[in-house]
Amino acid sequence: MIMTDFDMVLKCWGPVEADYTAHGGLVLTRLFTEHPDTLKLFPKFAGIAQGDLAANPAISAHGATVLKKLGELLKAKGSHAAILKPLSKSHATKHKIAINNFKLITEVIVKVMEEKAGLDAAGQQALRNVMAAVIADIEADYKELGFTG
Repeated sequence: MIMTDFDMVLKCWGPVEADYTAHGGLVLTRLFTEHPDTLKLFPKFAGIAQGDLAANPAISAHGATVLKKLGELLKAKGSHAAILKPLSKSHATKHKIAINNFKLITEVIVKVMEEKAGLDAAGQQALRNVMAAVIADIEADYKELGFTG
């Protein structure tokens, strides 16, 4: 992972940052639509019909939280251990989120940023590179915690 990867993604981060709620809702709605099993990982969203996902304010709010955290990670440009450790711990011990789910949401974020923030092919690869490094660090944290997600 190189600094230019972070810079390429951050160059297109403005539109996302300008409306975390709308973009976050879009990311989670698409994740739940394309990978319906992921909805089960969010007990508080149980019972929300497929057609109601996009309009649900709780989903948009949680999506905003996800993207704000991603923004923090991007701006840390690789020096993200202090940001990532608590996230890894909660996702391993409390939420029990398997590593593969981070890979699924990465692809959804790549698509949303392409459509809504003009992230070009090089930027999409840069985001994948950044997320691969972040996910590898989460995986290392998981191992330390004894979680084999």
